[in-house]
Amino acid sequence: MPPQFAKTTPILRMFDVRKAREFYLDFLGFKVDFEHRFEPDLPLYMGISLGSAVLHLSEHHGSCSPGARIIIETTGLADYQAGLLAKSYGYARPGLEHQPWGATTMTVTDPFYNALVFSEEEAETATA
Repeated sequence: MPPQFAKTTPILRMFDVRKAREFYLDFLGFKVDFEHRFEPDLPLYMGISLGSAVLHLSEHHGSCSPGARIIIETTGLADYQAGLLAKSYGYARPGLEHQPWGATTMTVTDPFYNALVFSEEEAETATA
């Protein structure tokens, strides 16, 4: 049987659970799927999702390094961006960028220097 591959789940480093919740849950609208700590005073590892986009966030120093950049394929990006701007979040006012390869993108950097690039194919590219 030839190999088959399924979805990819990036792990992003975080340093402050309160800031991570404020950014990912309150601002971006993700929901918590699970949380895990080996003991109450040990680092948190949690899974979050927004639609079909799944991320894992980790306080564990060995899980990953800060400064990742991921792309999240999106539809309805302009509406999502308008909703984010309406929240008046003090640390991000993301804009839309039309890319030469036929996509519109919006980049938002989390408090831990991880960049989330929300990307939507433009209509003429999607039908080509």
